[in-house]
Amino acid sequence: MELQMKENGFIANFAYGQLKISGDESYGFRPYQLMVSSIAACSSSVLNKVLGKMRMNCEDLKVSVQVERNEQEANRIEKIHMHFVIKGEGLQQEKVEKAIALARKNCPMVQSVKDSIEITESFELIQ
Repeated sequence: MELQMKENGFIANFAYGQLKISGDESYGFRPYQLMVSSIAACSSSVLNKVLGKMRMNCEDLKVSVQVERNEQEANRIEKIHMHFVIKGEGLQQEKVEKAIALARKNCPMVQSVKDSIEITESFELIQ
C-alpha cells in the first residue's frame, strides 16, 4: 500500500479504485470514518459468514454505528457501538447472540483494536 500526498490530503490507488483521504470531508474520507467503516464492514461480513455456517439464512444485513470520541486526547475513538438489523426466515435470538460473539472473536479489525477501543453490539431480527 502506498499513499501519495496531495494538496488537501492523501490518495491511495488500489486495483478497485482510488481512495482519497483528508481531514476535511470536502476532499475525501476522514481517517476516523475509514477506521470505523472498516471495523463495521469487517464485523458484518464475518457475522454473515457465521450465520451461514450456523444454517441461518440472512436475507439482508444492515449495521448502524455510533462512535464516541475523546476531544481531550487527540479526538481518539473511545467507543464504537454497532447495531445490526438482520432479516431472514427462522432466525433465533439465542443463535444470533452466539453468532455475534463468534463474529467479534473472528473479525480481524475488531481484534486489532479490542484493547484500545470499546466495541459493543446490539441487534434486532426481522422475519
